Amino acid sequence: MKKQPVQTKTAKKSINKTVLTKTGVDFGFLFTVITLLAVGLLMVFSASYPYAYYYFGDGLYFIKRQVIWAGLGAIAMAFTANFDYRKYKNLAFPILVISFVLLLAVLVVGINLNGAKRWLGVGGLTFQPSEVAKIALIIYFAAGLSEIKEKITSFKYLFRYLFVLVIFMGLLLLEPHFSICIIIGLTLVVVLLVAGARIRHFMLLALPVLAAGVCIIATEPYRLKRWTTFLDPFSDALGAGWQVIQSLYAIGSGGLFGVGFGNSRQKFLYVSEPQNDFIFAIVCEELGWIGAIAILILFGTLLWRGMKIAINAPDTFGSLLVTGITALVGVQVVLNIAVVTSSIPTTGIPLPFFSAGGSSLLFLMASMGIILNVSKYNKKNI
Repeated sequence: MKKQPVQTKTAKKSINKTVLTKTGVDFGFLFTVITLLAVGLLMVFSASYPYAYYYFGDGLYFIKRQVIWAGLGAIAMAFTANFDYRKYKNLAFPILVISFVLLLAVLVVGINLNGAKRWLGVGGLTFQPSEVAKIALIIYFAAGLSEIKEKITSFKYLFRYLFVLVIFMGLLLLEPHFSICIIIGLTLVVVLLVAGARIRHFMLLALPVLAAGVCIIATEPYRLKRWTTFLDPFSDALGAGWQVIQSLYAIGSGGLFGVGFGNSRQKFLYVSEPQNDFIFAIVCEELGWIGAIAILILFGTLLWRGMKIAINAPDTFGSLLVTGITALVGVQVVLNIAVVTSSIPTTGIPLPFFSAGGSSLLFLMASMGIILNVSKYNKKNI
């Protein structure tokens, strides 16, 4: 019998060698992003016109700025879509440090608005460092967790990441910016769980976290007022309950097909700043339940395509990076709609692609570009 040739170690390595190959971006994801952006701009135009005309003498005040920021966001998305996502792994710690410094800076020289320091800027150009912090933390967690892998099942390693999270949340609470703490906290818990962290560790931490949350709410009168108003908004219908009551009126009056684009009545100074956190109420009023469900389907498609990209990512870092960004969008959508429908207490959570806001839209579009870049790469065995 003829002997089979012995396979050397070198030959085995060459057979099992894995390389990354480039393909096109995920066009389903890209199309969904563009559609959400276009519909969001239309709704900002409609929802903001009366408020902008009344307070600024220009009905186009907000939409003009939103279009500019959308253009800058498109440029940012084009850049990040063509910037090799693997380079973020080496930049993770420097980006985190920059984010930390910006959060410190906003406490010292930040712009004070309505009793909160959340913005840095010169003249009319401002941005929120918290937007940088969201992406910086996702990149840092994805980079670190992709290295330690199964070690995250140990509480010792989990604690290291939770410690970093608590430090950043502490700075955000000093602004104060409680809502962004909720968003970042929930997003990074998703990343940790996907990376392999044990659910029982989070269950053990649930009680102290809940106690801390109660203390944070109870020690700030305005947060406590929001909670009591949530339980019975009509107890202070002309005060703290005004916003959510008007939001519910807008949703209810929209019916199945809505009153028509541009025909909202609640945006005429009933819903306060309708172009921001409560814009979904105007969406429901003008486009009805049919329109609202269509937009939710678009968000659902975005999350589905994002998770598909994460599952098919060529490495753990890319997978966790996309998971974090996708979870960030999902958490904000769920919480925003929950606030608008009075399912949770009122807090300032913008609706991605819809709520007017320059820096939030810019960094959102940049993060969409990161997902598109990951979608370009495939793992191939040669």
